[in-house]
Amino acid sequence: MQMHPMNFTKPIAFLIAVLCLAAAPRVYADESAGSLKAAEEIVAEAAFTAEKLRNNSDFSPYVKGYMKKAKAVMIFPEILKGGFFIGGEGGTGVLLARADDGTWSYPAFFGMGAASFGLQFGAQTSELMLLIMTGDGLEAILENNVKIGGDISGALGPYGAGAEASTTANLNADVIAYSVAKGAFVGFSIEGAAIFPREKLDQAFYGDGDANARSVVIDGKFANPLADPVRRELDAYPR
Repeated sequence: MQMHPMNFTKPIAFLIAVLCLAAAPRVYADESAGSLKAAEEIVAEAAFTAEKLRNNSDFSPYVKGYMKKAKAVMIFPEILKGGFFIGGEGGTGVLLARADDGTWSYPAFFGMGAASFGLQFGAQTSELMLLIMTGDGLEAILENNVKIGGDISGALGPYGAGAEASTTANLNADVIAYSVAKGAFVGFSIEGAAIFPREKLDQAFYGDGDANARSVVIDGKFANPLADPVRRELDAYPR
């Protein structure tokens, strides 16, 4: 009797589809439609993330030091990364820029997404803060969809004992990243991550169809008192 080889194509395709869905970022309320409720949730949780990183015993000394020189900050309350041979990561967060007088702008909304392949196992959700250290880095983020490691340079910020040696090198990066992880995952990296505007969330949060990242964080044309808690959290960092 002739034995026919098993066809694994369909099961593998199904597994890949399931895993890709599992690796998708959380959707806040009706985020995909750019709802006001989703925008409000993201801003509120960004305040908690800023507070958590400011008070984290490992990160705090370094984050506070870099924050003094940062031109802007991006806060992602939840980045989800999962993998089983295929990995993906993504989430939605906010960008706030610092004016010459030290005050923080109101937030504009941005997404982050990345994909990677390799031997990866596990899943992780993390809260991520990107410190934008250069004017060129901020301008690139405002102008276009950008890729970290391509359009702008990025580095993971040092933390913990003995990390001082890497501080000087990281100061040359456009973006320095810090993350508080809730799970266990090997191989977290910001290299290759794409950052892109979420203008529908801007428009929902400020109630104006003309709202976008530049008009919010640079021109200061829009304000929403619901963002004052995250601005106060950033004010609490040393200047």
